[in-house]
Amino acid sequence: MFQSLGLEEARQEFGTLHVWHSVVGEAISRETALERFSDGVLFIRVRNPSWRMELNYRKQGIIIKLNDALKECVVKEIIFR
Repeated sequence: MFQSLGLEEARQEFGTLHVWHSVVGEAISRETALERFSDGVLFIRVRNPSWRMELNYRKQGIIIKLNDALKECVVKEIIFR
């Protein structure tokens, strides 16, 4: 139904926002803000450069955990800014 109404990406974005905190945990959640989700790419604002570097190292694991939590392959890439 979402797809036929052109709302599939909005549903995926909402789902990703909904599970972000539980997937990455409280410490990372405090240091990040979700900016947007577009064509499988999740854009995350990181409050400090040290965390940005750490999250880039953990990126593949976070993508896997997000997709597992969403029960579908929605997130293909994460851009930390």
